Amino acid sequence: MTELFDPVSVTARLTAAERAREARRADRLFDDPWADALAGPAGRELLAEFRGSLTTEIPVVPVRTRFFDEALLDACGAGIRQVVLLAAGMDTRALRLPLPEGTVVHELDRPDLLALKDGLLRGASAAGRRRVAVGTDLAGDWTGALLDAGFRADRPACWVAEGLTPYLDEAAVSGLLDRVTALSAPGSRAVVDFAGRSLLDSPALAPMLALFRERGMTWRYGHEEPEELFARRGWRAGAARLGTAGSRLGRWPFPDAPRGTPGVPQGYLVTAVR
Repeated sequence: MTELFDPVSVTARLTAAERAREARRADRLFDDPWADALAGPAGRELLAEFRGSLTTEIPVVPVRTRFFDEALLDACGAGIRQVVLLAAGMDTRALRLPLPEGTVVHELDRPDLLALKDGLLRGASAAGRRRVAVGTDLAGDWTGALLDAGFRADRPACWVAEGLTPYLDEAAVSGLLDRVTALSAPGSRAVVDFAGRSLLDSPALAPMLALFRERGMTWRYGHEEPEELFARRGWRAGAARLGTAGSRLGRWPFPDAPRGTPGVPQGYLVTAVR
């Protein structure tokens, strides 16, 4: 490895490398001109290593990124002007998406990771929206840090948590959703991805998940009915299977198997309205 980082930074650099690779495709699902710089040599080397652990390439990050992009733009189209990126990592939605004039994007993550990101972005900005970095620990209570950064709990917000929940334990996921709910005015939206237990227990994905563990990136949490986590907190929620979203985009290498099909690992993309 040319660079060494803690597990949180490793995950962020790896995801950026996957986005950079997608952005180079002629049939790309999104464009991200900052992804390659944010990935750096470490991210690119990690991507090569993890891709080598799979017999079939599974475009989870490209499909998930496109799904989240569409959900966020739909929320902004409905009038939402507050966006909160939970575990923002190397996410560049505040820069690359055509967000409406006056949108404020709060990016929550570890202070050192956000500082690293700011240095790599070299002052990049986008007209008409404001990006606010909020350094905090997402495994703890980050409510005060977000409110101190100017977030308005009396106004609707769109909450984006991409690639976060598998790394948390059950108590941390529950606490995260409780805080989101407490801060969500009526009309707020959320888009969150979840691994199914079927994915965490899949023999086919065991080599990749073993490499994740070696890097300190252990997946801990999975749920086969994640929309119910929102419903019990008063949200109207639905879950799309990752395979369904990928098939719709023409990029999924497997048949789109129904939920609960034996031996088929599932990932879920949850959208919810408060």
